[in-house]
Amino acid sequence: MHSRANLVFDTAMVTDLGRRERQEDALASDFPFGQPFGFVVLADGMGGHAAGDIASKIVVTEVFSELKLQSGDPELLEARIGEVLKGAARNANDCIHHYVRQQPKARGMGATLLASVLVENRLYWVSVGDSPLYLFRDGTLTRLNENHALASQIEFLVSSGIMSRADAIQHPDQSSLTSVLIGRDIAQIDCPAKPYTIREDDILIAASDGLQFISEEQIEGLLRFQGKKPSDEICATLTQEIKKLDDPCQDNLSLCVIKVTSEASLANAREDKEIFTRSKDEKGETITIMTRFRRSKNAVRQV
Repeated sequence: MHSRANLVFDTAMVTDLGRRERQEDALASDFPFGQPFGFVVLADGMGGHAAGDIASKIVVTEVFSELKLQSGDPELLEARIGEVLKGAARNANDCIHHYVRQQPKARGMGATLLASVLVENRLYWVSVGDSPLYLFRDGTLTRLNENHALASQIEFLVSSGIMSRADAIQHPDQSSLTSVLIGRDIAQIDCPAKPYTIREDDILIAASDGLQFISEEQIEGLLRFQGKKPSDEICATLTQEIKKLDDPCQDNLSLCVIKVTSEASLANAREDKEIFTRSKDEKGETITIMTRFRRSKNAVRQV
């Protein structure tokens, strides 16, 4: 079913170092002017001094470049979207393999991958690892993609009565990933064959696991109060909520908020409007968020 509401996407991104020494997340998005189309690519690197920051950059660069190359004809891209997304994931994994062969000190580096593609009212994605893709609709937050972490398997054991909740809480390997891009065979790839249908007023969030320092219930509650606001304000609210925790173990945070809206809802935006939102948290640290709009005759689209 094609969109009847001329859907457009109001998007904003934010990255934050958290309490880590280096930024191991990488994030990029593209929502072309004049098209009901766009995509976002995110990777969360791992390996610390074994170049997790390089791994995430390799993954985002390879996947983003492939999607950008194919985006000149969105209809053709959509016709072979599964092949393109899985192929991009495997190519990124191969690039990590080749890098490690040339740089033995980087052995052990890797990254998660989350790439989401929107074509009119249809959402496609590929993910490897634990970076979440959330949908907020009608007051409820739902995770759309698979969680390739041992924690999800432990939760299944608990819900099946095989493991007690007490044992699950004390399990030492909950955060261990069951699939990751590390230059070897990819154990699990989540890439649904059929698109997920989105609609006006949906909010999508692509994030690294740094967002999960607050619970899904907290995220849902914040979106219930903030969901009518622009995407940049939602980004700032989520980031500030995490900073309020003042957690000494806070991981890197990267997230992209995508509000699904209509041309009419953005019709009053100024032409070629580029916003750099800078706000301060309670500790005085600055958060910077970029959002840009362009006008097309009677409509405004975000790029």
